[in-house]
Amino acid sequence: MLAWAKNQKIGLSMVKFYGDPAADLTKALEMEMTHPGPPSDGIIGRCKRHAIYAVDGEIRVVNVSESEEDPAGDKDPSATLADSMIEAIKTSL
Repeated sequence: MLAWAKNQKIGLSMVKFYGDPAADLTKALEMEMTHPGPPSDGIIGRCKRHAIYAVDGEIRVVNVSESEEDPAGDKDPSATLADSMIEAIKTSL
């Protein structure tokens, strides 16, 4: 996680990266990707590409980038990018 944070140049920002090696959080959030693609590539327990907006521990917005043709959301992550999240947050207010 430290190497990723360094690569993304987050420095002393408020952004924190955390691992989920046993997929406990992934499963609790029901974000485990069950499509057969990742396990066939040796990626077991991968989480779906998602973004969450929470206030004081209350989840207000959850966006997931996935489709039948792109279960990982790699080809079209737009639902989880900043612009989509900002719009979703504005709508939720």
